[in-house]
Amino acid sequence: MRLLPSGDRALIAEFDSLGLVRAAHERWAAEAPAGIVELVPAARTVLVRIEPGVMGLGAAEQWLTAHAPSAPAGDGDGTLLEIAVTYDGDDLAVVAETWGCSIEAVATRHAATPWVCAFIGFAPGFGYLVPAPGAAALPPVPRRATSRPLINAGSLGLAAEYSAVYPHASPGGWQLIGHTDAELWSLDRDSPALLAPGTRVRFSPRPA
Repeated sequence: MRLLPSGDRALIAEFDSLGLVRAAHERWAAEAPAGIVELVPAARTVLVRIEPGVMGLGAAEQWLTAHAPSAPAGDGDGTLLEIAVTYDGDDLAVVAETWGCSIEAVATRHAATPWVCAFIGFAPGFGYLVPAPGAAALPPVPRRATSRPLINAGSLGLAAEYSAVYPHASPGGWQLIGHTDAELWSLDRDSPALLAPGTRVRFSPRPA
């Protein structure tokens, strides 16, 4: 673990794997002393916000170091979600060029990769997926130079090392490689979000 200051009210804890991020977040959330007011997990980091009048950055660094995880939390919380996808996105050729492969191979490589939801952001139900620990890394994909004004709900995109399904129609700058009929967000469910941090995801190709 490496700790970096983020202004005068926060530290960023960097880890080598999503499993260690999850382990740290789970432990710190359960044991955090007064003064640690917020923990925000991401794919390889946890942002730790403090209340300076209660705990200084030095004390926070000492506590976090003493309570750092010794082992990853694992590849997910046991939940495996399979999402059927039609690989027909408008940016398949861009991704194929970035990856140095054919358009058909983009779908094959993406579907063969086991993914884990690292965190939720951007919009309700928008899960940032990363390759699961131990999976072969995929080359990072650049965002579009100009965002699209409207992307349909269910669109599957790539940006940097992440993959995601847009849960709502919205603007966006990710490279689109396909679409799914799965509802990533629905207020008609007890748990509106289909994804949560730690959820394992497999994409299942279907004919166009």
